[in-house]
Amino acid sequence: MKLLSSPVSAFELDLPTTAGECALAIMEAALQAVDPGEAVKRALRLEGEALQVGEQRYDLAAYEHIYVVGAGKASAPMAVALEGIFGEGITAGWINVKDGYTAPTRTVAIHEAGHPLPDARGVEGSGQIAALLRQAGPKDLVFCLISGGGSALMTLPVEGITLGDMAILTQALLRSGATINEINSIRKHLSQFKGGHLARLSQPAQVIALILSDVIGNPLDVIASGPTSPDPTTFAQAHAVLDKYNLLHDVPTAIVEYLQQGMDGQISETPKADDKAFRRVQNVIIASNEHAAQAAQAKARQLGLNSMLLSTFVEGEAREVAKVFAAIAREIASSGRPIPRPACIVAGGETTVTVRGQGLGGRSQELAMAAAPLIAGLDNVAVIALGTDGTDGPTDAAGAICTGRTASRAAQKELSITSHLADNDAYHFFQALGDLIITGPTNTNVNDLIFIFVF
Repeated sequence: MKLLSSPVSAFELDLPTTAGECALAIMEAALQAVDPGEAVKRALRLEGEALQVGEQRYDLAAYEHIYVVGAGKASAPMAVALEGIFGEGITAGWINVKDGYTAPTRTVAIHEAGHPLPDARGVEGSGQIAALLRQAGPKDLVFCLISGGGSALMTLPVEGITLGDMAILTQALLRSGATINEINSIRKHLSQFKGGHLARLSQPAQVIALILSDVIGNPLDVIASGPTSPDPTTFAQAHAVLDKYNLLHDVPTAIVEYLQQGMDGQISETPKADDKAFRRVQNVIIASNEHAAQAAQAKARQLGLNSMLLSTFVEGEAREVAKVFAAIAREIASSGRPIPRPACIVAGGETTVTVRGQGLGGRSQELAMAAAPLIAGLDNVAVIALGTDGTDGPTDAAGAICTGRTASRAAQKELSITSHLADNDAYHFFQALGDLIITGPTNTNVNDLIFIFVF
């Protein structure tokens, strides 16, 4: 899970060699702390036939079969870890992952599918998961491996809604600036898996859901649209999201009509907390943004930097959030507050981008680009933003590096920050400067990280 070395040279254009290496080491430490396989190993303790998962203990002798299902960007290495623990004790398994996010497994099938837009492969794989769960009986144990991206990758629409309908809906929501919570409230009401429906489908088996959180605050009902947890949202709330973003006339009529039928009581609500489907379900968060941010802070201190974990609840429009982080960078450079040089501020969360242009980019790249003119001229200062999954928006970049010299270097290359922002084209802006962060698939996913460095 190493970052590629290419960003180091670009970073060294603006900062001392030791500073560039230091920043990359801190980012690497953050990613390593949320390695999915290691997180699974930490969460499970096997002693003979006794399996300890959190506060619960299971007698494996009481189970006839062990099945493994799931979906997400981090689910493949989680499956590898499970196979390492249980060996040939796993009867069968099926995992849907984003293209390129694979890992070598023996028993569990790894199936690549589309993300963030669902595709036919995802529907096919979800059908395989459903078929496997229908085999599970009262003496069987089902591990459900859930991570970010699971909503799109575990797509099995309700009757009357097509894959094409879901693709149009997802694209419209992503472009609208809707939050992940809002997007998932709709998905849960249009799915045979999400919003607790997977738990219902798994009955009467025992379910252990191991969850890598990519949602702020780790709400079980929101991560991957909560396939194994109660859904507190309603048809009315889902419909209200479309209304809020003026999408009622932009999404397929079948979706709007289905939500309306639910509001009218013609379709049953998603399962709530008192549903019997959850009597034999244990949900466990095994890694989150907080773990990554804390590891980054610890590494910074180990390297001799003054460090502060500012927040893991960062939300908002990326270019607006950039103003806050740029302001903090300027304050440290000017007054040494809230911490003196050499400083490393760490934060986590997930911003949004309301797409109005035709360019290419992602929320982390846009945040970094928006910060550039605000820290222009500051020596040895950087604002860095990256997605922990290695994919920022529909690009091959994890994020980007912005320093006090980014604006002047851009001007020398006749790159207009204002124009690129207006076109949502942060990718080509930073590509021209050589300041993209390229990691490739990290096989983990715990939201985004933002760093302020003042050396």
